[in-house]
Amino acid sequence: MKYQLLIGAVLGAALTGAIAAGSANAVEYKIVEDTVPQSLTGKPGDPANGKKTAINRRKGNCLACHDMPIPEQADHGQVGPPLLGVGSRLSEAELRMRVIDSKVINPDTIMPAFYRSTGLHRVLKKWQGKTIVSAQEVEDIVAYLMTLKE
Repeated sequence: MKYQLLIGAVLGAALTGAIAAGSANAVEYKIVEDTVPQSLTGKPGDPANGKKTAINRRKGNCLACHDMPIPEQADHGQVGPPLLGVGSRLSEAELRMRVIDSKVINPDTIMPAFYRSTGLHRVLKKWQGKTIVSAQEVEDIVAYLMTLKE
């Protein structure tokens, strides 16, 4: 009986795509076909704040892996795809999923899960149980990335 309940719970979560971010103050979100269609905060993100978070070396740090249309910033990465035009290639829901936890889409990616705090390995003690960015910062980053059109 215990195993049937466990299997039922796992299958139910898989079918609905419901997932919790994991930390005490994190917002729950639902994954639908490798996207997170609903805003984590219920309000639009701020692209200017998103850009600041994306290039902040202690927060988003997108420049470590991605070439971005920000020539005033040095040392753009080449590991991930360039982000110029990403707002034309992906929807808000697709971008939100990638920022929250890109490992849902590609388990082998080296991109960190910016809004996940459980199931991680080798986490510094000060970061245990915490997400890298807040729910509002996720929305701000997504809003900024949506401005990067081709």
